[in-house]
Parts: sequence; structure tokens; C-alpha cells
Amino acid sequence: MKILVIEDDLRMQAYVAEGLRQNNHVVVEATTGRDGLLLASDGDFDALIIDRMLPGYDGLTIVKMLRAAGIQTPAIFLTTMDGIDDRVEGLNAGADDYLVKPFAFAELNARLQALSRRPPINGVKTVLQVGDLEMNLIRRTVTRAGKTIELQPQEFRLLEYLMRSDGRVVTRSMLLENVWDFHFDPQTSIVETHISRLRGKIDRGFGQDLLKTIRGAGYCLRAHD
Repeated sequence: MKILVIEDDLRMQAYVAEGLRQNNHVVVEATTGRDGLLLASDGDFDALIIDRMLPGYDGLTIVKMLRAAGIQTPAIFLTTMDGIDDRVEGLNAGADDYLVKPFAFAELNARLQALSRRPPINGVKTVLQVGDLEMNLIRRTVTRAGKTIELQPQEFRLLEYLMRSDGRVVTRSMLLENVWDFHFDPQTSIVETHISRLRGKIDRGFGQDLLKTIRGAGYCLRAHD
């Protein structure tokens, strides 16, 4: 198995990594939450071993962000936080297992083997692309033709929904419900205002308009007419 170990205690990191290698696993190491998150999102791992308390992003945040981006790599929390509430919190965040320090290495290896016997999960996209517009769901970045585009959080959600719609027309009501979580029409121009701002950021200055208004129907994002 190819395993990512995210642990800021260097002695523990070395102990776990060496034990895994002795059991014929390929090991990649990270000592900060940010580095671990980037590796987990970009690398092709069979399992993740994550400490709960990390500098930068903590373990819970890492797992939540990975799951939100559709990355389902099996994850085991390896931590000193041994309360029932801690375990429940970790599993609810999206972890597959929870092992408390100190631990027997044989048990960690057995749990990894159990995870490896689960049916494989189909890979999902962590990068969305329409034409030369690209969105990285983990890094939360947007670029067009290599140029970084700065978006506000709600603009990012709006663009993500449009990009996931894969060129289909989405109505104003669909945007209100899926981007703003409004299940009623607030009788404001919130959609039109955000569409206008988003269009100015992703289309202005580029050779082709991607965000299109379909008169009487709604909006769509596509690289062709």
C-alpha cells in the first residue's frame, strides 16, 4: 500500500514510517496539516494516517476538506485524544478508523489491512475545468489561461455549481436553492448581481465569454456556443 502519514511529532513519525516500510508499504511523510492536505489531494494513496493535533490545518479539518472535495481515500486518526466524544467527532468528520496512542503497531497494520480489503472507491475530480478556466477544489483556487482569479467565497460557490453543471442551463431558482440554500424567492437581485460580478472576473479581458445568459431560461458555463 502507498500510505501518507501526517504527524508533527518527529519521533512518532519516524516510528510509524519505519514500521510501515518494514511491512512493505510505500510511505510518504508530512509534518504540517497544510502539506498533508496538499499531498492527500494530489497524491494517489491507498490510505492516510493522520494525527488530530497538527500545525496549520488540524486532522479534523483535513478529513472534512478531503471529503467535501469528493476524495474518499481511507483515513485513520492516530491520536492521544481518547474520549468517546473525540472518537465520534473524528468518525463523523469522515475518518474510517480511530486508533489511540500509545498503540501496538501490529494493530495499526491490521487496521490498514482491513481497510485495503474494502471495495475500491471510484476516483472523483478535485479539479474542475471548462475551456481554459480551472478550479482546484482543494487549494480553493481559480485560474484562467494561467492567470489567478480572486473570488469571494459566495462567488466561488456559484462558479463551482456552474462548472459542475457541465454546460447545462441552470435556472435562477436552481441557483438560489443550491448556492444560497434559499428554498423560496427572496425577491432580490442577488443572483443577477453575483452573476454580473463573476462574469466580470472570469470573462473580462479574455478572448471568449464562458458565462452565458440564456434569455428566458437561466445561465450556463461552457466553452462553446
